[in-house]
Amino acid sequence: MELSDANLQTLTEYLKKTLDPDPAIRRPAEKFLESVEGNQNYPLLLLTLLEKSQENVIKVCASVTFKNYIKRNWRIVEDEPNKICESDRIAIKANIVPLMLSSPEQIQKQLSDAISIIGREDFPQKWPDLLTEMVNRFQSGDFHVINGVLRTAHSLFKRYRHEFKSNELWTEIKLVLDAFALPLTNLFKATIELCSTHANDASALKVLFSSLILIAKLFYSLNFQDLPEFFEDNMETWMTNFHSLLTLDNKLLQTDDEEEAGLLELLKSQICDNAALYAQKYDEEFQPYLPRFVTAIWNLLVTTGQEVKYDLLVSNAIQFLASVCERPHYKHLFEDQNTLTSICEKVIVPNMEFRAADEEAFEDNSEEYIRRDLEGSDIDTRRRAACDLVRGLCKFFEGPVTGIFSGYVNSMLQEYAKNPSVNWKHKDAAIYLVTSLASKAQTQKHGITQANELVNLTEFFVNHIQPDLKSASVNEFPVLKADGIKYIMIFRNQVPKEQLLVSIPLLINHLQAESIVVHTYAAHALERLFTMRGTNNTTLISAAEMAPFVEVLLTNLFKALTLPGSSENEYIMKAIMRSFSLLQESIIPYIPSVITQLTQKLLAVSKNPSKPHFNHYMFESICLSIRITCKANPDAVGSFEEALFMVFTEILQNDVQEFIPYVFQVMSLLLEMHKNEIPSSYMALFPHLLQPVLWERTGNIPPLVRLLQAYLERGANTIASAAADKIPGLLGVFQKLIASKANDHQGFYLLNSIIEHMPPESVDQYRKQIFILLFQRLQNSKTTKFIKSFLVFINLYCVKYGALALQEIFDSIQPKMFGMVLEKIIIPEIQKVSGQVEKKICAVGITKILTECPPMMDTEYTKLWTPLLQALIGLFELPEDDTIPDEEHFIDIEDTPGYQTAFSQLAFAGKKEHDPVGQMVNNPRIHLAQSLHKLSTACPGRVPSMLSTSLNAEALQYLQGYLQAASVTLL
Repeated sequence: MELSDANLQTLTEYLKKTLDPDPAIRRPAEKFLESVEGNQNYPLLLLTLLEKSQENVIKVCASVTFKNYIKRNWRIVEDEPNKICESDRIAIKANIVPLMLSSPEQIQKQLSDAISIIGREDFPQKWPDLLTEMVNRFQSGDFHVINGVLRTAHSLFKRYRHEFKSNELWTEIKLVLDAFALPLTNLFKATIELCSTHANDASALKVLFSSLILIAKLFYSLNFQDLPEFFEDNMETWMTNFHSLLTLDNKLLQTDDEEEAGLLELLKSQICDNAALYAQKYDEEFQPYLPRFVTAIWNLLVTTGQEVKYDLLVSNAIQFLASVCERPHYKHLFEDQNTLTSICEKVIVPNMEFRAADEEAFEDNSEEYIRRDLEGSDIDTRRRAACDLVRGLCKFFEGPVTGIFSGYVNSMLQEYAKNPSVNWKHKDAAIYLVTSLASKAQTQKHGITQANELVNLTEFFVNHIQPDLKSASVNEFPVLKADGIKYIMIFRNQVPKEQLLVSIPLLINHLQAESIVVHTYAAHALERLFTMRGTNNTTLISAAEMAPFVEVLLTNLFKALTLPGSSENEYIMKAIMRSFSLLQESIIPYIPSVITQLTQKLLAVSKNPSKPHFNHYMFESICLSIRITCKANPDAVGSFEEALFMVFTEILQNDVQEFIPYVFQVMSLLLEMHKNEIPSSYMALFPHLLQPVLWERTGNIPPLVRLLQAYLERGANTIASAAADKIPGLLGVFQKLIASKANDHQGFYLLNSIIEHMPPESVDQYRKQIFILLFQRLQNSKTTKFIKSFLVFINLYCVKYGALALQEIFDSIQPKMFGMVLEKIIIPEIQKVSGQVEKKICAVGITKILTECPPMMDTEYTKLWTPLLQALIGLFELPEDDTIPDEEHFIDIEDTPGYQTAFSQLAFAGKKEHDPVGQMVNNPRIHLAQSLHKLSTACPGRVPSMLSTSLNAEALQYLQGYLQAASVTLL
């Protein structure tokens, strides 16, 4: 694509169409842009548009499209084509920083993100001048430019907060500190001075405070991994200024908005975070500054209002106190009973109250409320911080703190009892207090794992939680119902089983509640109870104990999906999946109605899949329905195909990318249920599965390979007779997969199934070519994973076609090739093979080479006979060799960049492990002994003499054991 006006015009038109709400106009435009993005100059055209277009909407659209293009394509993945040509990469890096700095803020943000994506791949090695270019801009004095640089630096350096320690990381951080720490400190001091100079200029202060927030965030990132020497030397500058900013109050920076945090709040929140980081990680160096920060933050907490805009500030301030009170040598600051009472009274209790804003979120923004409350993304809520502070204080002062709070809990419950309909919030706070007091350690999977001995959880449950859940109306006091259900969920390991069994019908009943939070919590609580382990690894609650409730449970769960706001509620779908898994055959009578409802739901959501977890659990539930029913009645597979195939066809025709990998897995499961031949409906689909476009998407590869394996297992003869023209296509897929380091193992899965199941004559003409391809790959890039798969394949080939056929095909490619493979690959590498079945295949294959291959006994290959036997005994007796050469770096399949529907494996579509030599050989050691005995009968005297001359003593001893176990001797 040339950088011409015509191309700019075309691009402008298509970008406009991508903003059209009508999918008929929008989709083709998106497809067009996708089709041209591989062309040279495409990214430069986008950058030209965002710089020069007259229309603001096109500028913004071009910047977002550019950022997403960089996100998808910048990373260079081994074995895959480089999606951006080198000249474009150079031009982008040369122009993007100045362009970002001169753009308006909305576009600046997009370009700043793009720079950080490029930086993640290219900085510092391939983009050494980025830092210098950025630091030089600090001199400009223009804060629009300076903030652009700071924003970019923040998005570039924030990964230091969660990267694992490594030499590369340290080298990079050192490089950044050398270039950046001093200019950043000077900018910090200069900005603070400017704040005093412009103390009465509101618009100047806004810009300056935006800079200070970014500077404080950069301070956090650069200090996170370790305390840099530079910052230790300059701690006085940073901490004194941070402290004075914490105590600063400028009327011009206060906002009227009650919801949105202002600049002052955001800056103080970040400073609390920075102080907490130093208090936790560098407490020795920070000790001189700590008392004044504790005082400043305490005053901040006592004087800050209850408005939502202060939430982040208050929660970070409380988190600071929580991190300080857990450290043994700050213990003295909190020991005094009056201090503890004051903290409880002035900080903890007020921040546990259920405010009007919480009530609003509970009713109108339930998804966000649930995410914060259930999934622990409430990291910046006041309640969560107050709860963490209670836990922190209990570490050293459990007795006094429990005592102080017990008084509060009792008085709150008394207030509630006086007038429940008015005072229900008192009870809510009491439940929250009990929960935070009682829970010492908690995990998502198991609920509370350690509880405070001083709180009687069962008594509280029976007296205060159950009555709410037993009340006649499921819709009265929804917040208290949600609290009660959450209590069961959290303390499920502490409350006795009989109480949990009493709760189950109550929870099933609450699936009908109108409140989204209540029926979601009920579904989630049931799902968690169903996964609890009892004795001897069974579920705590058995299918028999659930028998009286099966019908009402399934009815209410599916009804809950029809309640407003819950049509794609992932918690309900997960509870459906877990109920099927627990109840097993008890659900069979309800399957006809259940599968109808599931397929209708599948059809509805396939129009616009937006909830990945919901979709995943829905497909898991479909798989469970199939498995449970067909286990009891194998012929039922036909009725499932009837119900599902229409929807599946629609999904495949409309190319619903998110669902295609799932459809292939469910189809594999169905096809594997067939005992004999492949039904014609599957054969009609077979040619479509070989289309290259399907194999372009990484997420499709594992399920497609499994589906093709199912075709080969069930219908190799049908394919050989009715679709022989498709065999080259099948081998084409193998060739594509084998060329990729990420997917070569999938290529071998397919190849092994072809060798095992296809009639020999149907693949005869291709065999030599298969081996040549494998040798080419071995020469070009030999990885441990490839070697392991290659070893399993050649041994499977040997088992299927015989050792002589293996030797002949190797030697037909190149004379003496067979000996080279034995000497260079099989003997030295066999120890690397892992997996029971894989090891067994190799053992049987090598046994065949040793005992059924005449050239091994009387040609130059004979010298390899004993080393090969030694290697086989090693495979039986030595630990697996799992070393991987240093220079080798496997790309993780899931790590391919950009938006690819990554493959999500369905647990309940699991494939049974298949043992191709199972019927032939039970114990490979005994099989070796019997085969050696047979060989020694054919050529007496040869085998013992070969053993005695060169097999080492330990291996010989093992071999004697095999011969004894098989009751045979060598002649």
